[in-house]
Amino acid sequence: MSSSLFRAGALIALLAVAGCNGSLEEIAPKSERALSTKMTELVRSKGMQKNSPIMVRIFKEENVLEVWKQKSNGRYDLVTSYNICKWSGKLGPKFTEGDRQAPEGFYAVGPGQMNPNSNYYLAFNTGYPNAYDRAQGRTGSHLMVHGACSSSGCYSLTDAQMQEVYAFARDAFAGGQTAFQLQAFPFRMTGANMARYKDDPNFEFWKMLKEGYDHFEITNLPPKVDVCEKRYVFNRLTDGQTAFSPTAACPAATMPDTLATAFQSHQSKETAAFSAALTKSAPPPKASILGVKEASLVADWSKKRSRGERVPMEPPSMQKDGRVVASSTMGRIDSPLGRKMAAIEAAEAAKKRAEEEKKLAAERAKADAEAKRIALEEARKAPKPEATAEAKVEQAAAEPESSVTAVRKRIRNLFGG
Repeated sequence: MSSSLFRAGALIALLAVAGCNGSLEEIAPKSERALSTKMTELVRSKGMQKNSPIMVRIFKEENVLEVWKQKSNGRYDLVTSYNICKWSGKLGPKFTEGDRQAPEGFYAVGPGQMNPNSNYYLAFNTGYPNAYDRAQGRTGSHLMVHGACSSSGCYSLTDAQMQEVYAFARDAFAGGQTAFQLQAFPFRMTGANMARYKDDPNFEFWKMLKEGYDHFEITNLPPKVDVCEKRYVFNRLTDGQTAFSPTAACPAATMPDTLATAFQSHQSKETAAFSAALTKSAPPPKASILGVKEASLVADWSKKRSRGERVPMEPPSMQKDGRVVASSTMGRIDSPLGRKMAAIEAAEAAKKRAEEEKKLAAERAKADAEAKRIALEEARKAPKPEATAEAKVEQAAAEPESSVTAVRKRIRNLFGG
């Protein structure tokens, strides 16, 4: 009875608050808030259902996150896109824990990866490292898409944007989707853009990603993604008896004939676009990570920073000629650990200064004593100067008389002499 009354009272209170401040939906927990009426109408206008599956694409260079949703014909169409507030690192994949690189590749995001209690408003885990990353020996964890517009290895949106993306995912899971595909690319992988980056050390990796990108462009369906021989393969079908193994040889597999024909036609067009782009002016390529060596430099910087040590304010960067460039402005992260480290270093510096001053004072006293000793020794060894005639008379006068001289003087006195 009392429990029922409590729930009724709570509902009345919520309705009262909603009446003053907006709809009941607006005061629901952020992870449960529905899409806006405008977005819901857009979804419906594109022939999609509220709970139909979704797919997400990310493009670093363009700072864009796209949400695609399945239509009634089974194909996916773009619902909306968001300007990414921040993403971390440079173009190129993530190599190691602490390199501050936002990952690139094909990932699966399930309900268990959604975080309604994130410190960054709302979040979902990208699923890095996936089978490909692990086969390559790449490390890292907790790589997220989240709100709060802050990133150190993740993709970050504003809170309002993240709330919508979260709602899209939540609705798709409610409709039965077990995981949605997240595709993360360095840029839109057109033939022209590939030509811009033909000399980049990540080019071979990007060529592999482009194959998956092209499969989606052709079919408007998330590609079937497998890993074998430490590389991605897309839309390959085996006899059903042999499974794909990330580090083993790729099993015998085929691609559906219609898809294979469409893919070959698409590849011909992309090759022509690539060749044509080589003869035209284009925007210069953006900076990219130069492999494991640069990733290790940044990871070492991250470790020192996390310990509260003073480091360059920005992570180091490697140039193509091998030079390492680092900011001359030093600082430490403002955290309890950073402040503790600052206090320790200040105490150590004060102790060192005191020891140096004590040592300097001792050396100065020793030098003064030695100088005094040398001066006295030189004074003792120096020859005495010859006395003048006047000084000799004065000296003789001062000296006591001899006994003979004294007797003669008394005799002269007796005889009046």
